[in-house]
Amino acid sequence: MDWLRELLKQAGWEDAKIDAFIGDVNKELPKHFVPKSQYNELSETRKKLEKDVADRDKQIDDLGKTAGLSEDLKQQIETLKTENQTAKTQYESDLKEVKISNAITAALTGKVHNEKVVTGLIDKTKLVLGDDGKIVGLDEQLTGLKTSDAYLFKEEENKEAGGGAGGFKLGGGGNPNPPGAAVSLKDAISSHFQTK
Repeated sequence: MDWLRELLKQAGWEDAKIDAFIGDVNKELPKHFVPKSQYNELSETRKKLEKDVADRDKQIDDLGKTAGLSEDLKQQIETLKTENQTAKTQYESDLKEVKISNAITAALTGKVHNEKVVTGLIDKTKLVLGDDGKIVGLDEQLTGLKTSDAYLFKEEENKEAGGGAGGFKLGGGGNPNPPGAAVSLKDAISSHFQTK
C-alpha cells in the first residue's frame, strides 16, 4: 500500500488520516478483490490444465478416426480416456486446493503477523468448499487459533470506543515545541517525570 500512501501524501493528507484510511482499506480490500499473485497463479494453472485436457481429447479423436476395428488401437483409446479422466479429476482437485488457499489468504490478510505460520496451522482436510465458493469450517478454526495462539493475530482497533490502542508512538505526540538540540532517551524520560 506504499503507492496509496504516496498518492494520499501528494493530495495533502496528514499521516494520521492516511494510516486510518489505509487500515480501513486493508480490512475491506480482501472482501472484494483477489491479490494479483493469486489470480495469476490460478490463471496459469487453469490454462495449463485446460491445454492438457484439450491435447488428450485431440489424441483420442485422432486415434478414433484411424482405429477401425483394431483391438490394439481400441485399447489405446480406452487408456487415453482413462488418463483424460484422471487429468480432469486432478485439475478439479488442484482448482479446489487453489480456491481454499486463496480463501485462507484472504481471511488472514491484515489480521495476522505471519500468514505462512497461521496457514500452516489450519487443517485443510477439515475445510469444505461450498457451491457458493465459500469455505465452510475456516471461521471455526480461526476462532480456535485466536483462543489458543492469540499472539499470532494482530490486535483489532476499536474505532467506536475512541480510536486505536494506547502506548508509545514514534514521532508522534510529545512536546510540540522540541528544543533545537537532540535529547537522549534518558534525558527525555527524566524530563517527563520531573514535569508531572
